[in-house]
Amino acid sequence: MKNLLYMMIIIGVSGCTLAKVNVEVLSERTALENQVLGTYNSLDREMLLVASVRGVDSEGNIKPSHPKSREQQDAISAIQLIDFHSDDIPNFKKLHWVGENNTGMLEKFTMNKENIPKDLQEFAGRFSSAEFSSIIDQINSARMVIMQRVIDMNENLRDEDMPEVRKIFAKLNVDKALSGEKIQNENGEWIQKR
Repeated sequence: MKNLLYMMIIIGVSGCTLAKVNVEVLSERTALENQVLGTYNSLDREMLLVASVRGVDSEGNIKPSHPKSREQQDAISAIQLIDFHSDDIPNFKKLHWVGENNTGMLEKFTMNKENIPKDLQEFAGRFSSAEFSSIIDQINSARMVIMQRVIDMNENLRDEDMPEVRKIFAKLNVDKALSGEKIQNENGEWIQKR
């Protein structure tokens, strides 16, 4: 009887195995998103190369820079402008003066200067409505230049793809947004990111 019980336990246990299953999600991005990101990263590397090239030869003479197309120069200037304002935008977002819309742009909201957190009061006091608006307009123009450059650099993209490219950039911007910042969902509703 004991032997039969042991046999049943062995059969039951041997029929049930616990296998370790590793599931790796490599990417949820579409092929188009990967193309856009790859091209954008290439553009970013291009700007770093421009910034790292020495302007003087070994004899101390100024070297002429490599010729760049107008579009390439515009894209580099756009990236530099965005970098220049990289401290302002997060604070504008914390103040809820801007949010990331679903077309890859910053959306301006009322510049409410009441009930500002103590750590942002000095910052908020520095900006007039006109200056704030100008900065956001400049950033949005720079974002458009970068998106157009991504299309121009990628042989698989055409100008007709701009709406899709804008959605991809919007998704990237929303992904980078911090909790509590305003974002616009695909339906056009404004919510605070969780």
